[in-house]
Amino acid sequence: MRRHFARRVAVFLLLFFGLMFVVNALAWGLFSGIFDGERDGGFGPAVVVLSFGLLLAFFAVGRAVRRMAVPVGDVMEAADRVAAGDYAVRLQERGSREMRRLARSFNAMAEKLEAGEQHRRNLLADVTHELRTPLSVIQGNLEGLVDGVYPPDRAHVEPVLEETRVMSRLLEDLQTLSTAEAGALRLHRESLDPAELVTDAVAAFRSSAAAGGIDLALRAAADLPSVEADPVRIGEVLANLLHNAVRHTPAGGSVVVEARRAEDGGIAFTVTDTGPGIPAKDLPHVFDRFVKASESGGAGLGLAIAKSLVEAHGGAITAEIEPGRGTRVQFVLPAKR
Repeated sequence: MRRHFARRVAVFLLLFFGLMFVVNALAWGLFSGIFDGERDGGFGPAVVVLSFGLLLAFFAVGRAVRRMAVPVGDVMEAADRVAAGDYAVRLQERGSREMRRLARSFNAMAEKLEAGEQHRRNLLADVTHELRTPLSVIQGNLEGLVDGVYPPDRAHVEPVLEETRVMSRLLEDLQTLSTAEAGALRLHRESLDPAELVTDAVAAFRSSAAAGGIDLALRAAADLPSVEADPVRIGEVLANLLHNAVRHTPAGGSVVVEARRAEDGGIAFTVTDTGPGIPAKDLPHVFDRFVKASESGGAGLGLAIAKSLVEAHGGAITAEIEPGRGTRVQFVLPAKR
């Protein structure tokens, strides 16, 4: 695009200087004709021709300059508005092909900036909302202890300590999420056996599933290739998916964890439950920050963190619902070559 634009500028300059050369040549010829005409007694036709040529040249150059200058002026004005914080500004696509492309690129940039600003405001509002409840509990209990309303015993101190743990987990989750989304998350990759990953994850939830009357099953295909992954981070992803599945599956239901070869050659890890399923209206936003069902606990960051960790490994994660049959969440990691 830059080379093409430079060629257009070069052609414009050549035309401009060519016109100037022609005008100068005509002027020289005219003035020579004037002096000759004075001796002959007339030079009117030459003046008319020269005047018409000059007007035509000025018109052509002025039109070309305006065609380039007006869109550039629009970009400069819009850039000033964006710098002042007005991300809703959009450019009208006009002028040459290059200027129209520049306008489209500018509009795309402004849209991303506007979306990012809105996301920042929403995040600030969500964090404020999530911190308000534990802070209220801590403040109320501490005021009661200071005023002597509550005795400083274990029963009244433990709730304060638990709320500080909630705040600590929230801040740690936000740090992990922000680091992963910024591409600055450090991964300690190892060659891992997919079957061992799902086996360890299932073992950690076996007792809680049994206590809730849930059948927890494991399916791992034979001879799966290894994956290059951080065992702690992928363990977090599996633990998050299993925690959600076990929590939302009623007694008598089942949760199935599976590792198999994906269609693209990677390794697919799937967690399927027989719970009520994710509402269809919430499915497109299930991996967004602070999105959770009304009856769910936590801050709604688990799936957002899972998505960021999977993508940091070069994988992808999806969620599906089957009416009356629960939820199926799957993430795919590249197989080791």
